[in-house]
Amino acid sequence: MSEKKVVVYGATGYTGRLVIEYLREYRVPFIAAGRSKERLERCLDHIPGIETADYEAVEVEHTVEALTELLSGASVVLNTVGPFSELGPAVVEAALAAGAHYTDTTGEQDWLITCDEKYGADFAKAGLLLSPGLAQMYTTGEIAAQLCLEQPGLDTLDIAVFWGGSPTVASTRTILVNAATSSAYYLEQNAYAPFDPEQGLVSLVVPGQHELALSLPWGGTSHPVWFKNDPRVANVKAQGGVFNAALMHGVPQIVAAALEATKDMNEADRDAALTATAAQVMNQMPPRENPRVNKSLDSVHASGPLGRAHCVIHGNSNYKQTGLLQAFAAYSLLQQAPKRVGFASGCQAFGHRELLGVLRSFGLVMEPVLTVER
Repeated sequence: MSEKKVVVYGATGYTGRLVIEYLREYRVPFIAAGRSKERLERCLDHIPGIETADYEAVEVEHTVEALTELLSGASVVLNTVGPFSELGPAVVEAALAAGAHYTDTTGEQDWLITCDEKYGADFAKAGLLLSPGLAQMYTTGEIAAQLCLEQPGLDTLDIAVFWGGSPTVASTRTILVNAATSSAYYLEQNAYAPFDPEQGLVSLVVPGQHELALSLPWGGTSHPVWFKNDPRVANVKAQGGVFNAALMHGVPQIVAAALEATKDMNEADRDAALTATAAQVMNQMPPRENPRVNKSLDSVHASGPLGRAHCVIHGNSNYKQTGLLQAFAAYSLLQQAPKRVGFASGCQAFGHRELLGVLRSFGLVMEPVLTVER
């Protein structure tokens, strides 16, 4: 049992390394965990400033038993190991058994629904936080939504999320696996409604530019799940994409080809084929984010019978935003209880204005542009 209260599981990945960078800046001691200690140590040696961090590198098997032992005595596990619908249950069950708060960086809507419906009540009973999807593509957009909802009488959220750059190796595999195994939902009158799988690309107006941008449902995103039990909200639809139009044009073709090629395969063969396809799309660690290139934009139109609000948050370095949000979650949980236990979004657990302040203080987002009509 280690005296360190924070565990970063998946520390060798692109996002895991960024989480560690910000834990170092918050001066939070941590355990960096993964399947290979040799790889852990090799990767950690390349993290800027790692020599000033207080950490241990620990090799662990991906089983409930091994992870429970790892988390024994810990207060928080920050999980970056996906696909989460496949690999998340073992970590969540271990966190619950060990009495640790759980966060992850998922973009898989089916995994959020599982967390809500299968594990949420048990975490709440134990006084623990279960917060999947604490990441830029979801949390920064939710901050914008929550700012709109400070105006009463708005019950419909139309959310768009865009970023500059390309997904990591792990994200690419997750996108393909998720597309092959689950449906994407939006929220309509407090019930999940499936996106048309044949919908394809949709052009969206992006604040701050004349050119339209291409979007996809992107698995439905986290937002419909987080707001399903919010009494203020009845309808939520989210779309997203990258600013690179050529890349966006290619995504539906890659996904369609992968689904067609694997439709008759058993689960093991399909996963292997999808992993191979993902490697063809992205097989190396992306370069470190450049804020002049890796921009982010979150736009939310909120409406009601007699009111409207629009919030835009411009930012940069979406993976850095994710790393910071994860590190702040651990930093906060070590000092005080979350605002909500059980299944909860980052904003519900820590406060949307608090998270906005964190992103602003590290120079990752601009002051939101909020317009209200009455």
